[in-house]
Amino acid sequence: MYPPIFRAVASAPAATAVLGASPVRFYPFGEAPQDVAHPYAVWRVISGSPENYLAGRPDIDGFGLQVDVYGPDANSVVDAARAVRDAVELRAHVTRWGGQDRDPDTRNYHISFDVDWLTPR
Repeated sequence: MYPPIFRAVASAPAATAVLGASPVRFYPFGEAPQDVAHPYAVWRVISGSPENYLAGRPDIDGFGLQVDVYGPDANSVVDAARAVRDAVELRAHVTRWGGQDRDPDTRNYHISFDVDWLTPR
């Protein structure tokens, strides 16, 4: 009932090189500390359901996840987004490249993408 996206990112050397290793700056949505170092990324479940069958219990849960990467400049955000993408892409499928923008208040750059993840039970 919980996708292993954090484990995938935290165990990828390229991702921890960009997002730090102790701790890795990859948080569930709403859990990033107030003064977190940059760049950092957050993720959240935007949809999900078990793979239901007529003859038995589901053996896989499917999740739609959104990943958002933030940082002080475009290059650091692109590098962090690539590292997170590469960490999850062999285990899940990127299904949407989201927008790139800049927050008018914090002036942080931002990139978003979605991932579909099937998690065996």
